[in-house]
This record gives sequence, C-alpha cells and structure tokens, in this order.
Amino acid sequence: MIELERGTIMGKEMIAMLLAGGQGSRLYALTQKLAKPAVPFGGKYRIIDFPLSNCVNSGIDTVGILTQYQPLELNEYIGNGQPWDLDRIYGGVHVLPPYQKASGSDWYKGTANAIYQNISFIERYDPEYVIILSGDQICKQDYSDFLRFHKEKNAEFSVAVMEVPWEEAPRFGLMVTDDDDRITEFQEKPKNPKSNLASMGIYIFNWDILKQYLIEDEADPESENDFGNNIIPNLLRDERKMYAYHFNGYWKDVGTLGSYWEANMELIDIIPEFNLYEEFWKIYTNSEILPPQYISAQSVIERSIICNGAEVYGEVHNSIIGSGVIIGEGSVIKDSIIMKDARIGKNCVVDKAIIAENCVVGDNVTFGIGSDVPNKLKPAIYSFGLVAVGEKSVIPDGVQIGKNTAVSGVTSKEDYPDGVLESGETLIKAGGQA
Repeated sequence: MIELERGTIMGKEMIAMLLAGGQGSRLYALTQKLAKPAVPFGGKYRIIDFPLSNCVNSGIDTVGILTQYQPLELNEYIGNGQPWDLDRIYGGVHVLPPYQKASGSDWYKGTANAIYQNISFIERYDPEYVIILSGDQICKQDYSDFLRFHKEKNAEFSVAVMEVPWEEAPRFGLMVTDDDDRITEFQEKPKNPKSNLASMGIYIFNWDILKQYLIEDEADPESENDFGNNIIPNLLRDERKMYAYHFNGYWKDVGTLGSYWEANMELIDIIPEFNLYEEFWKIYTNSEILPPQYISAQSVIERSIICNGAEVYGEVHNSIIGSGVIIGEGSVIKDSIIMKDARIGKNCVVDKAIIAENCVVGDNVTFGIGSDVPNKLKPAIYSFGLVAVGEKSVIPDGVQIGKNTAVSGVTSKEDYPDGVLESGETLIKAGGQA
C-alpha cells in the first residue's frame, strides 16, 4: 500500500480494523470455547485467515484485530502475524482487546465503540483511509479495488454490497442508491425492502470523518454504538458523500451451522465456486508442519479434502477431514466435517455431522439416524439435518445419534436411553455447553 509522507513521519494510506470479538452464538456447539473467527474452515484454515489474506493480497500491511469473546486461542493463533507476512516493524498485525484506562473501561459495547476505543491506535499510523472488516466471513476480495472506487467517487464513506434475492432481502441491512451508486437511504432488515443491495459489513471511511462520527456517537447516551444502527444513519442525516461498491466475488456469511456446513461442502464441488488454491490470491494460514496424510490400502476416498497428519483406515465421501484426524477401520464418513485431532473409532457411520476439534468417538457409533425433526431446545440453531458435536467431547461405543442434535462434553452409555439420542435431542454434560 502506498505510504504518504506527512511532516516527519510516514502515514499509511489505509489501515484495516478487523472486528473479531463476536461470540458466534448461532454456531453454539462450535463456539462455546472458541471465538467465531478462530473456528476451523476447509480443514487446515480458520475463518480469520480469509480477511487477513485479503489484506496481504491487497497490499494492506497494518491490521488491528479487535478481540473480546474467548480470545485466548485466537490471540495465540495470530501471534506476531508472520504466516500472513504481517510481522512488520512499522505496521503489521496487532491484537486489540478491551483494556482498562484511568477513567475506567468497558467491554466493547458495539462495533462503533470497538473502533472508538482504539482511536489512539489508528492515529499512530495517521491514515487517510480506514477499512472496517468482519472477522467472521468467508470472502475473497481485493480491497485495493474497493479503495480505488472510493477515491474515484470522492466518497467520505463507502460500503461493499452484494445483490441478494429479493425474497431474502429482509434479512439484511440494505442500501438504496441512485444511478451513480450514491446511497440515498439505508434500511435495516426491513419488512418491505426498497433495494436488494445487501451490506457486507465491509466499510471504507475517510479517517477524519470516521473519527468525528465515532466521537459524536460515543457522546450520545442513547446510542447503541453500532455502525448499522447509528453511524450510517447519522452520515445519511448529514448528507455525507456515501457510495455503494458492488462486489461480485465469493462471499459467504457462515453465521449458522447450516451455512457453515454448506460453505465447507462447496470447497469440494467438482468445479468449486471458491478455489482455495489460486496462486495469484493465496489464502495464508498459521498451520503447524505435519507429516503427509496416511491412507490405508483398504481405504476409499471420494471427492474430499484430507489434511496433513490425518490417518484414514476407512471410507471418506464428500467430506472435510482436518489435520491429525484418525478414522478407524470399517468406518464410513459421508457429507461431514471432522476437525483437527478428532478420533473416530472402528465401524462407525458418520452421516452429515460437524465434529469439532479433539473429539473422541468410540467404536460402532452411528450419526444421522432417524427422521428430520426439529431440535427441541434450539430449533433455529441445530437444524439442517446435522449432528453437531462440541470441542473435546467424548461419545462412547455403540450408540446412535439422530438428526438435528447436539452433543457436548464427556458422555457415557448411560446418557443414551436404549443406546440412542433421538433426532431433535440435545445432550450436554460436564465440560460442555449448549
């Protein structure tokens, strides 16, 4: 990224602020002990790898990552930023949790407040522009092209938008624009949408404008301190120069178990919509060096991703198998995601399941039996016919687990009436959470 000299220091043209503090509550079993941006994706990656890789590929070398919920593993994963070429003396990657000040402090109260609390960090780099990113989307985007659009329009604020089907528009924040892409109205999840241009939650601001509105927003005791609910409406109120940048690439909000499962499955399509392996737009990750995967002579692998360090002694069909996973003899894995260091015993059938890291599944276990009935505890979360198994869970030998179920914690045979967890049930034991 071009650097602009101002006085005796070199100011960055644009820096990125990456919002990575969300709980990911709609992923429940996967995020009870883990920040959503740290959730594994595609076998060897984590969700945060995608915005970080976009920054590097777009020439942005200064990134502030705003963490809050369950930050430990995410902080360790990011480290000094070296895997993404973000270990810089001036710039680089910085983890920015909430911190105590002399005047007292708070958790980040909203997206705008999170940036407000880090105004001093931004001012260290004297940027002309600030791009606000989400740490929980799977997206391949050239931010330099977005910045070019912002400058050509002489904008003060720009937002990346995607056209969505009209029937889905009420689920999104929508931008209403004129023929020149200037924003004339913003609708937050309206019943009667006037537009199908959905905000991706990716913004570019002129830094002086952003700073002014953050300070004003913080001084308003009635504000929710949120970009969508407060900052953007205030910019419209003041008739600022606001534009919508049409993005046509790959973008997936993996906010639910269903969308997360779908996005992973799209990686193994015959012609994948999202190619992880393009040389000109690499996705970088902080992955340990592991031996090659081992596939036994009796194994069958069909249209799947098998990561380094995995050992497969059974069959894998249309699935994502993380590093260090062991799949026992006679086991059949179908349409599933099995994360790092999980152990699947012998003669299991795993059908449409998401099994988190470091789980242990005994022998002769069957996932995905029975009818597709709604989950009794959280029907909007545990759906899509999936079985969700939380991190470090243990499932004993010989049990059967139905559809739209969740298992979390160390379970025993006594937890399964007649050896079965029926479809729509939830089983949470010590060490696990719903």
